Amino acid sequence: MKKATNVWVFIFIIIVNVAFSQKTNCTLDFEFKGASNSSNENGDWGGFLNQSHCGATFNGYLKALGVRANQTGFIFLDSSEQTTCLNSMKRFDCGMEKLTSGGGGCSDYSTADVEQKLGNELRSLSENCRFASCGWCVRSWESINGGSNLEESMICRFAVLVSLTSLKVEDEENIQRIYECLSNNTRVYGEKEESTKKSKVKRGIWILIGCIGGFVVFIITIIIFSKTCCKSKPSFKTHAIKDVLLKKPGCPKFPIKEVYFATNSLDESNFIGEGTAGKVYKGILSNKEHVAIKHIIKDGKVETFVREVTSLSHIKHPNLVRLVGYCSSKQHCFLIYELCPNGNLANWLFGMFLVFWFNFLPFVNSTELKYGL
Repeated sequence: MKKATNVWVFIFIIIVNVAFSQKTNCTLDFEFKGASNSSNENGDWGGFLNQSHCGATFNGYLKALGVRANQTGFIFLDSSEQTTCLNSMKRFDCGMEKLTSGGGGCSDYSTADVEQKLGNELRSLSENCRFASCGWCVRSWESINGGSNLEESMICRFAVLVSLTSLKVEDEENIQRIYECLSNNTRVYGEKEESTKKSKVKRGIWILIGCIGGFVVFIITIIIFSKTCCKSKPSFKTHAIKDVLLKKPGCPKFPIKEVYFATNSLDESNFIGEGTAGKVYKGILSNKEHVAIKHIIKDGKVETFVREVTSLSHIKHPNLVRLVGYCSSKQHCFLIYELCPNGNLANWLFGMFLVFWFNFLPFVNSTELKYGL
């Protein structure tokens, strides 16, 4: 009876030990050759690792993941497996727990997923990390972007690297050189993201400056164009004066000073009438000749000025008022006639008619006028 009891106790102890060992043993094979022989104790993979002294341990961890991936197809450990392995390594301050499956995206990839979704990146990394140049290897590594931010991209990069390790398990020397190259030369973790933000800000600033500059150029162009149009479209008066000069009028041109001298600067005492084209002043030229000076004050009547200077200046007749000369400037046009001190023909004709009507026809009363007699 006592022997039977001892047998059952022994079986119970064996079962407990097996269960306990299965629960606490790490599934990674750290006996992989070269797993901890790295001379690169300070490689922190661009700051992905929290401590610089974690380099050699992390490299051994990646190699063990590669061996496991070669055997099972799984890349990262789940949370319970990760905790068990970190306990066995006694490395809780390195940041290796970031490479844990279950977080979605590349963290849940298998080697088959990497081949399917990141196959080009895997082949590029394998090709460029044959070590003609470490720089090409780093460029291929940093070109792997499988997430919305840098941390997710880093997880995708390690998924590709573990897959590459699983394919090169027998080529330990090449794997060792890849790890040493990438752990020492990867850009500082977070630097790329920061530089990207800065580049976006700079790009936005340049776009804003470009928009403002374009708007300013547009406004300046409109202003210059408006001024050019205004300058290139001279007034009708300017054209008229040019016509006068080109057609060589038959009367002299007087300076503006002569006009102001003759009329005492267009004094109201010399004002004698006003027509549709402008006002008329009497005056005396410097040669003592009495004249009537018509001041063309309406731009719409400048054609009268042109017509009379170019046509009437060539006509000489005793029954026509002689055009003595003209004066033109940018602001003023003047026609200088000989003065008729006794009035014009219209005054004589209509004036004599009214005298005849009221002096020689007294019998015509208002009633008859009313009915048109």
